[in-house]
Amino acid sequence: MPPSAEQHTVAAGLFYPLIETVKHWGVTPEQLLGPFGLGVSDISEPHARLPYSLHLAILDRARMLADEPALGIFWGLQIRASVFGYLGFATTSAATLRDAIELAVEFAPLASTGDGMRLRVDGNQASIFLDENAGTGTLRDVITLARLVSLWRIGETITGREIQASAEVAFPEPVYFARFSHLAPSVRFDRPATRALLSAEALDYRLVSADPMALRLAADQCARELLSLSGAGRLARTVRDLLWKTEGGLRSPAEVASAMHMSPRTLRRKLESQGQSLTAMLDGERRDRALSLLASPQLSLVQISERLGYRNVQSFERAFRRWTGTTPAAHRRS
Repeated sequence: MPPSAEQHTVAAGLFYPLIETVKHWGVTPEQLLGPFGLGVSDISEPHARLPYSLHLAILDRARMLADEPALGIFWGLQIRASVFGYLGFATTSAATLRDAIELAVEFAPLASTGDGMRLRVDGNQASIFLDENAGTGTLRDVITLARLVSLWRIGETITGREIQASAEVAFPEPVYFARFSHLAPSVRFDRPATRALLSAEALDYRLVSADPMALRLAADQCARELLSLSGAGRLARTVRDLLWKTEGGLRSPAEVASAMHMSPRTLRRKLESQGQSLTAMLDGERRDRALSLLASPQLSLVQISERLGYRNVQSFERAFRRWTGTTPAAHRRS
């Protein structure tokens, strides 16, 4: 089970675009925030953070008041890089889209400790995997679609170029999506993982507001803010960074524990206290890597199996069927 939403926090700045979004349905900030004892002034502080559980409650009320199930799409269209404070300042000051994404990945907890991101590049395809560190319940579609749409729109804004992107989502298609699909990138539902997909070439797009000095100042501030956050999810993020060896291949649980200067038993206990499992994390990394590698037609299933650390193709096929319900070959054809 994911860690409780009570363990996580979210940047209050994310509520500004939500407030602007629900105004289109005649919902005032007072109507949205009042029942929670909040006003606009409470979320105006640059470093203000709110419990993730409160974030979910406000989102649920926003959807109810607007009476629009597709709220996540409209919210995502309103989100700008600036709502993330110094993180937004850093990403818009980077040299290339790749640099901006890597900054967003590194400092993702500044936006929300309940959500994470990972960039994977294999051949001509880049994947931005979206992790869910906290349970979101019935709001999963709202949050996921908002994240995907905002990534796409922010990417086009900071590069000044059209980005041909698509997405895969790990839940069934909502009944409302077809009505508003023209407002979002092409999305395929009921996939093994949630990720944004774009060409690797797009990662080299130059940013229109690149500024090396501004980037240095903003990144330094982001690093300081990250240190000041609570420990929720920090251990899992550190472990995830250690899963892959520098020379390629996944570390064993014992190797990960050794790199953390812990015994395997201690690391397992600490992760379990945060609702995490090292075995599940390793399994998830293999799954995500497999999805990326299968998009490279020049790689055979034997080569992919070897890169993922399986003894043979049959072992890889069994694992892939467990993850997705289909075979690697069938997935590649689709």
